[in-house]
Amino acid sequence: MDTPTDTPPAELTATLRRLRGAWQARMPDYAQRRDDLERLRAAFKAKLPAMSAAIAADFGHRSPHESAIADGMTVLKEIDHLLAHLKGWMRPRRRMLSPLFWPARAEIRYQPLGVVGVISPWNYPVNLALIPLADAIAAGNHVYLKPSEHTPRTSLCLRELLAEVFPADRVAVALGGPALAAAFAGLPFDHLLFTGSTAVGRKVMAAAAPNLTPVTLELGGKSPALIAEGYPLARAAARIASGKWLNAGQTCIAPDYVLVPQGQRDAFVEALRREVGARYPTLVDNPDYTRIVNAGQYRRLRGYLDEAQARRLPVIELVPLDAALSEGRRILPPTLVLDPPDDTALMREEIFGPILPVCGYRSLDEALAYVQSHERPLAFYLFDDDRARREKVLAQIVAGGVTVNDTLMHNAQSCLPFGGVGASGMGHYHGHAGFLAFSKPMPVFRQARFAGFDLFRPPYRGLADRLVKLLTR
Repeated sequence: MDTPTDTPPAELTATLRRLRGAWQARMPDYAQRRDDLERLRAAFKAKLPAMSAAIAADFGHRSPHESAIADGMTVLKEIDHLLAHLKGWMRPRRRMLSPLFWPARAEIRYQPLGVVGVISPWNYPVNLALIPLADAIAAGNHVYLKPSEHTPRTSLCLRELLAEVFPADRVAVALGGPALAAAFAGLPFDHLLFTGSTAVGRKVMAAAAPNLTPVTLELGGKSPALIAEGYPLARAAARIASGKWLNAGQTCIAPDYVLVPQGQRDAFVEALRREVGARYPTLVDNPDYTRIVNAGQYRRLRGYLDEAQARRLPVIELVPLDAALSEGRRILPPTLVLDPPDDTALMREEIFGPILPVCGYRSLDEALAYVQSHERPLAFYLFDDDRARREKVLAQIVAGGVTVNDTLMHNAQSCLPFGGVGASGMGHYHGHAGFLAFSKPMPVFRQARFAGFDLFRPPYRGLADRLVKLLTR
């Protein structure tokens, strides 16, 4: 339902025209980009408590510590990384020419694209809006942001923050629901970045296609955690728990299922029970456990569990909670489902919640074959101290990103590109990868005053014949 803060769809085109006109009138130089990033950092740091409160209100409750790290630290450290390296990234890069073209010279210049559209999701509503925005600003673009309607208070906070930092013709924010998002995706941006589900990603790509708008799609999928034989189960349980139940599992790169040696499955379940019990001795009014963002998402997750129970699969609540309390407050306990078959919704769809399938495997080759037979994941987590076996696994896996002996950590590194592959997305951003994603590497060839190819012109005979024989031998 529209609210007074929603952007009228008719304004979208006019706003894009205003952003593009201002960019064409004055393409941002290094001084402006640096100043923009510094002012964004200062204003964001000052508003971080208000942002955290808005996120908590949107979720019903969200751990303030998790908001400070996942939506605060990540943005600040990304901006710091951009500021530290931007001047070097902007510098033209010389390219060595073939001796045939000497004494000409060549270089690559990294030109901003123009106006970048960003459609950000609800699960990390600040991080996934401001990091791509900062990357696009660093690359010299103007930005039009469409944050999620499912976290409306945070979206309003973002609009207020960005209006405080940027002129209206440099960064703009559109607010609204699915219809406005569809119209937004159909605008003729110079680049469009979308973060969300694979199903919606397909629609965004289709909407961008008529304009030939290049897209970066940060999607999701089923990210496996594979525990090798002999790896300490207590350590694996602790690190998988950290990755899975951060934000109550509402994380695109959360472990979506665990593959563990069949004979160690029950021991791993007990290790998880101890670990989660120590972290969340109770879920009622626990400041450290985040709620499911809305009733629709809660019902979807309950549906997965209802199906598992109807099929008589082992369903284990690691921290039991009264069903009425659970539904009334949208608190879904950390829950395991053991060995669900492939035709269950739990194993067909991205879970995006605090439910974790645990599946036993008989051999490493069987586990690898299972991962390879499914769509390529956004993240892959391998727990193995055996170097040779680890290299064997990594040589056979194609994933958006990998963390070995932990979870999530590859995403927190500004020096590493972040992005999916296949159904989990296309393109990358973060740090230098983000600068490149929102730039055009423009080749420039500088011809010398005297050039050998000046001799190669009609009528083609004599010297031209000899040149052709020399160059095509």
